[in-house]
Amino acid sequence: MNIRHIAKQAGVSVATVSRVLNHPENVAQKTRERIEKIIEETEYTPNWFARGLNFNKTGTIGLMIPHILNPVYMEIAKGVEDVAHQKGYIALMCNEENNGEKGRNYLEQLLKRRVDGIVFICSALEERDFDLLEEQNIPIVLIGEHKNTTGQHIVSVDCQQAAKKAVTHLLGNGYERIGMLYGTEPKVENEYKVAGYRKTLQRSGIPIKEELLRQVDNSIEGGYLGAKKLVELAEPPQAIFTTSDYLAFGAMDAIKDKDLRIPEDVAIVGFDNIRMSNLVEPKLTTIDVPLHKMGVYGARLLFDIIEGEEEAEAEPRTILLQTKLKVRKSCGHKERIGEMF
Repeated sequence: MNIRHIAKQAGVSVATVSRVLNHPENVAQKTRERIEKIIEETEYTPNWFARGLNFNKTGTIGLMIPHILNPVYMEIAKGVEDVAHQKGYIALMCNEENNGEKGRNYLEQLLKRRVDGIVFICSALEERDFDLLEEQNIPIVLIGEHKNTTGQHIVSVDCQQAAKKAVTHLLGNGYERIGMLYGTEPKVENEYKVAGYRKTLQRSGIPIKEELLRQVDNSIEGGYLGAKKLVELAEPPQAIFTTSDYLAFGAMDAIKDKDLRIPEDVAIVGFDNIRMSNLVEPKLTTIDVPLHKMGVYGARLLFDIIEGEEEAEAEPRTILLQTKLKVRKSCGHKERIGEMF
């Protein structure tokens, strides 16, 4: 059953049936009711994609994520999808795997499907790719820190300031020899976190020991190998700050395998506050990032543009959300202020 069959049964033109589907207020009541009855009896389902083209809308948005297995990105994605669902939209999720070429291939597919807008989470794409979308009038919103993305709508947190909170907390608990494990991805965010680490130590008058900084793969295995090298130093760190909870989990395993205690021998602070951080033992002190809220705000901003409430040509908006330190046992804070279960 298609729209032509409906029109033939009702004794009207295809255009009249289309008006009932799209603008029923413009069709005479008796004619409208006759057509609606046939649609109900035949259980006709409109081709929503084709119908959307009539309104220059397809009811879909793209969602580009760096890695589908990373719970950080999935929490953000959930926020985007929640808003899309409320709006009656479908979010097409594309897994870049931190690969710019793969991201460009997905971008081509999204453009072929005429998505109404795209949300990018810490994308590996370049500024030229975003310029191409702007030329085609595709609304976009970026979530997280991106490189060379001036002139775009962005939702993020201050990663440098968040790192300062973590290192300042460790200093306040008497740790001066603080190591840092930072992931290779997301590159820009981790650069800001390293900058926050360096500036905090410098302002405290503590010399920076380069051997205490290790760049590793952003995984549990990367955290394990990086922490293993740190604790094997002639002067091992008293505490380790990591740029993700995944790295912190690996670091905790490496410390335990060396028969060292957390936090008595080495304190640990992570970043993100994913759900597992409250399940490991000892429970992980970490920077709490409002991941779901970032997705919600990013999606709302995108739909403001799609629905015309936010002009695409307007001054780009930057929404900066706040982080907070979630204090638990792994950092050695005696009172464990802020511990949540």
